[in-house]
Amino acid sequence: MKFVVLLCFVGFVVTCPVPETRTREDIDSFRTFLENTRKDDGKTLEERMAAIPKAKEWENSGKYQGDIILDDETIDGMVDAYMGRNAYIWPNSKWPADTVVWEFGEGEFDPMQQAAIIRGIEEIERNTCIKFRLRNPEEQNYVRLTGRSDGCYAHVGYWQTRGVHTYNLARNTPGNGCFRHTTIIHEWLHIIGLLHMQSTYNRDNYLDVKWENMWPGMEHNFDKYDTNVVSNHGLPYEYDSNMHYNGYGFSINGEPTLVPYYDYLKVMGQVQYVTSVDWLRVNRHYNCPGAWW
Repeated sequence: MKFVVLLCFVGFVVTCPVPETRTREDIDSFRTFLENTRKDDGKTLEERMAAIPKAKEWENSGKYQGDIILDDETIDGMVDAYMGRNAYIWPNSKWPADTVVWEFGEGEFDPMQQAAIIRGIEEIERNTCIKFRLRNPEEQNYVRLTGRSDGCYAHVGYWQTRGVHTYNLARNTPGNGCFRHTTIIHEWLHIIGLLHMQSTYNRDNYLDVKWENMWPGMEHNFDKYDTNVVSNHGLPYEYDSNMHYNGYGFSINGEPTLVPYYDYLKVMGQVQYVTSVDWLRVNRHYNCPGAWW
């Protein structure tokens, strides 16, 4: 079937709800939207949650698709693809030796918050072949963990020329806000290389996207990636994936922005656990032992 997720050695193509022939206004608007997701709008996560209370914290974090940090090169490539030029080529997004190098920003988190983050790391290590280790002082490519108040967000995948990779969790009591256990893991899965479930190429077979219920200008958060960007690794579309929107992201009127076509017994975009299929996606992306049976 299909899934969203991982960046590879592939062209970057975005499928959007706009005409095939892009006007200069379309192109400029798309670039402005992408660049604005990198700016600090001065709002805290609490302010955004008050405006859209039914959305999840990471959906409300003010970045691309809510919680994804874009690089200059990424934006240029996305705009080129939007214009119909040659597809943008991503570098390898897998962490070398299947090992994420990281450090806490100085003074960013108290001991309880640090322990909550480490519990997320330990769960990833138990369920995948991914390893984590603390940064050595001379290393330039690593993840720095910060606690800015504007949300939960991260870069996607490893990039050799990036240097410091961003991972942010707005400080809170463990179990709440960005410090919900599954949210901590969600942001780590971005760092490892996963994208959001609902941005996969054939999501329209599973979801009715309610464009009329979105904040104007936020429609690009629901763009899809083409088949040469994401791979399902032979796994099904999963409504209850830890990487799925919950249905109310970017809603202007409190009505759903995503409605599933099929009946299902679990909550779309649930935040109680990471699914076994989520773990399998990671393991297949990294070709972990036993992932392909």
